Amino acid sequence: MREDFLLLNPGPVPMSAEAREAMSEPMVSHRSAAFEAVYERAQDGLEYVFERSTPEEARAAQGGEALVLNGTATMGMEAAVANLVDGDDELVAVVNGKFGRRFKRIAERHCEVSAVEFDWGDPVDVDAVADAVTDETEVVTVVHNETSTGLLNPVPEIGEIAAEHDARYVVDGVTSIGGDEFRIDDWGVDIAVTDGQKALAAPPGISALYVADDVDAHVDGEGAPFYEDLDWHSRKASQHQTPFTSAVPLFRGLAVAVEEIQAEGMGDRIARHRRQSTAFREAMWAMGLESFPELNDESSYSNTLTAIELPEGAREEDSGAFFDAVVERGVSISGGQAHLGGEIFRVSNMGNLTSDQLLRGVRTIGEAFEQVGVDVDTEAGVETARRELDA
Repeated sequence: MREDFLLLNPGPVPMSAEAREAMSEPMVSHRSAAFEAVYERAQDGLEYVFERSTPEEARAAQGGEALVLNGTATMGMEAAVANLVDGDDELVAVVNGKFGRRFKRIAERHCEVSAVEFDWGDPVDVDAVADAVTDETEVVTVVHNETSTGLLNPVPEIGEIAAEHDARYVVDGVTSIGGDEFRIDDWGVDIAVTDGQKALAAPPGISALYVADDVDAHVDGEGAPFYEDLDWHSRKASQHQTPFTSAVPLFRGLAVAVEEIQAEGMGDRIARHRRQSTAFREAMWAMGLESFPELNDESSYSNTLTAIELPEGAREEDSGAFFDAVVERGVSISGGQAHLGGEIFRVSNMGNLTSDQLLRGVRTIGEAFEQVGVDVDTEAGVETARRELDA
């Protein structure tokens, strides 16, 4: 693979040289003081990220605990659900994309599920959610930033509904936390899930939960899968360890990644992600392309990834040539998932991308479309992106 190969797919995202180098350090025992120091750095950095994702002027005295998991965010999603429900409990799952559906499928293994479903890419109707949540509802799940469609869902409004019925509120912040605003206190989030390989710019295979202070009484680790007992994880986290053998290199990479976020500052990082996503979206429109998701008053476009409709000439059976042309130029983007394959493409601006890398992505996409015979205005796209980035 060429040295300057650029990952613009929605995870894994590029890692810094320092994070990669930390992963290659000599192995140590996961029960050693050396590892405990790494865990503490990772946990401290994660608590900074979770807390500082809430703007300072709106931040309460936020309390809670960051737990690092030896697994991707899917493990975190299941841990959050399985520790909060029993078999007869009702969970309301809000679904308008692949990862909302994943929450639903996970929950169906652990409790009774009432799904509020919308077509993938359609916005959430908050009134429909309000109709579904009752005083019998134990947990409400939703994806904040739906990675499969590029849509930012109305987490604050759904949080108000959950609070009205005293339901626990579990939110997938996998592609927003570390790159966008995520107000744990203000939105009434009980457990938030994020992933190393997304906006944190850490290695894949490691994830984290933020468990709010007042949710402890509702956590039942003995009813959860053995590997996902959050009571156990919490006890070991107080010693800067995990219950089982830790993926030492991944923890090292995560520790460096979150320290880099602290060095940049969450406020500046969120502003950069918003500026870059706006630049990319405006560039695609300037080329003559159209965004995929639909919006309503409670939703908006993602600030960490962009989903665009594939134009005629690069759709369905023809889309392979377009994606091949992108890869030939040393860039990786992603297509649509499941039934959206051949209909959309998705581009990430998560992590630590520079303006030059984003501009390279815009030009690459334009040139790839031109190569397969799609009429786009590549130069207009590049100039529009440059103007937005310089604003």
